[in-house]
Amino acid sequence: DGSTFQKVKVDLGADFAMQFQSLKHHADSTLIPLGSNFNLPAANLNLNADLAPGIKVNLVTYLSARHHNESWVKGGYLIIDELPFLHSSIADKIMKNFTLKVGVCEINYGDAHFYRSDNARVMNNPFVGNFILDGFTTAPAAELYFRRNGILAMAAVSTGMLKPALGGYNSTTKSWNSFNADQEIAYYFKLGYDKKINENIFIRPTVSAYINPSTHGGTLYGGDRAGSRYFLVMNKKSLGTTTAYDITANVTNGYFGPGSFTKNTSVMGNIYAWLYNFEIFGSFEAANGETGFAYTKANGDVIPAKKYSFNSMALQGLYYFGKDKQFDIGARYNIVSKAATDEVKVGSSVIFAAADKMSTNRIQLGAGWKMTPNIYTKAEYVKQSYSNFNNYGLGSAGFEGYMIEAAISF
Repeated sequence: DGSTFQKVKVDLGADFAMQFQSLKHHADSTLIPLGSNFNLPAANLNLNADLAPGIKVNLVTYLSARHHNESWVKGGYLIIDELPFLHSSIADKIMKNFTLKVGVCEINYGDAHFYRSDNARVMNNPFVGNFILDGFTTAPAAELYFRRNGILAMAAVSTGMLKPALGGYNSTTKSWNSFNADQEIAYYFKLGYDKKINENIFIRPTVSAYINPSTHGGTLYGGDRAGSRYFLVMNKKSLGTTTAYDITANVTNGYFGPGSFTKNTSVMGNIYAWLYNFEIFGSFEAANGETGFAYTKANGDVIPAKKYSFNSMALQGLYYFGKDKQFDIGARYNIVSKAATDEVKVGSSVIFAAADKMSTNRIQLGAGWKMTPNIYTKAEYVKQSYSNFNNYGLGSAGFEGYMIEAAISF
């Protein structure tokens, strides 16, 4: 509602977060030794401005992040709830139920990303680590929302890439390629019901889909420029004396997903419920696609694209207590599996070797205290196990321990 707008107003905010990490890892392969110490502190700078009645702009900058220690712009976008520049009563009536979001923004696929830590912005995550299959990226996008009486619908388009490019060289096919946005567009949708039944009951079921028919490098599962909260876990000594302890390298510790893809279809279903002081969130996701493009070699052999199929299930429950519900305790369980792949031969050559099903699961037990709405301290016990990860050997592999995080946001 822009009825109170008088002039351009700018709000400046920031997020700060610091963790103490005490994790141990194990595998048949030789892993680096890990100590217990503080991680690199993270900081975000947030700029919001009212530009006109019902029109706002947002800009977020990572001042310090694990992946990029230097300042790095996350993205900026417009939120349009009214169209005052049209001076149209018809447009005013339409916009009572519609919102347009356009710019470089966090892709609103699924609801799990609302629970993740975004570098130093951690107030909405009751745990320290994010989900294992992390459907999060920022990219040029336009999202159109319809909201009325609890019904939520969104349709959107995006380039689907964290770092757009005009062209590139493919060393596998030995070809020069131009990249055109209209040939790589991703489509995504969300449908849900968001309703406060009474003071003690709130429900939000949603279903989302993300479809990218063709792209040279989609980043839906590789867009976290801040990096994992679990620094250096499962790093092998074979990475080298410098890289093995470089926190800006190999920043996806604890994540598991397809990475960059050339074709993808993902579907996520979520259920959120607030029942008195209990909060429940569930998520199921299926991601299928390809990495690399099919191409024809000089001898006529057709090399297929490599296919993938991931499934993820997560369930978390929290209980809030205290005079202002400032304390929380809870647990999250998350399991991600990758389907087995058959051996692919072209002629007498093995192009893609057969692989068994791979899976990893994690349990997080957490407790938190919001000393004020802007100051949050939380502790977490985490244990993650890996199955059939050949790079970790034939035996058991995983990490466990505790994390403590302190955060300030305003």
